[in-house]
Amino acid sequence: MFLVSVGFIVYTSMPYLDRETAPLMPHEGFSPYYSLLMAHIVFGSVALLLSILQVWPWLRHRYPAVHRWGGRGYVVSTMVAGTLGLVIVPFAPPVGKVGVTVATVLWMAFTVMGYIRIRQGRRAEHRRFMLYAFAMVMNNLWGSLVILIGTALALQIDANYYLETIRWIGWVINLMLVQWWLNRTADRPVR
Repeated sequence: MFLVSVGFIVYTSMPYLDRETAPLMPHEGFSPYYSLLMAHIVFGSVALLLSILQVWPWLRHRYPAVHRWGGRGYVVSTMVAGTLGLVIVPFAPPVGKVGVTVATVLWMAFTVMGYIRIRQGRRAEHRRFMLYAFAMVMNNLWGSLVILIGTALALQIDANYYLETIRWIGWVINLMLVQWWLNRTADRPVR
């Protein structure tokens, strides 16, 4: 999963490295747009990679200090990436804007709640909220994959419906899978 995520980050970020050829949304009158977008991409990428390390049981059990420090890095990178995402989302196309905004707010809320719960020593609730946050950050990977598949298959679907669906389906399915997993593993002790 880590390697797939690195591939995803490289593939989706490369077009934005050159400001002159980057596929930017219209942002007239908002000069910091490109800088904020790049910071969003960098911090979002860090959050994505750290989230994978955070859910790796071997690392959590073998090196709890690495898990704790990685978790702090994840929280900071999520808050920065999410805030920047909310600042630049007004420049996104109208189709899917609500889905992106809801996903970003939920991602940040789940992350904050997970952090609060671990500070309170409530590990089971910490696990639940952080798995929800993991589902939200993995939404980005799903969305890009669905776009690639749809483009490759040349589906005859109205682009507006397709893009709107992509902005919702990834994180909704991810949350359903996480809830199924939590229900399935509810009897296991939290270490």
